[in-house]
Amino acid sequence: MKNNLEKEIFDPDNYKLNIFYYNPKDKRVVVPKQDRFRGWTLNFGNFYTYLLILACVLLGVVLSFF
Repeated sequence: MKNNLEKEIFDPDNYKLNIFYYNPKDKRVVVPKQDRFRGWTLNFGNFYTYLLILACVLLGVVLSFF
């Protein structure tokens, strides 16, 4: 299964606007970028990615009041 997911990362059909990784079949929230030396990216095909973004925004708003 790992090899199959690794192949998905390099599939250009899984990228929107060539920068946003979107693959609902991939259950990972954070995935390596196509060029592994450039770091990691979020999988926008996973619902939990949006929860993570919302949590970060809410944390920033809450911390701005202190």
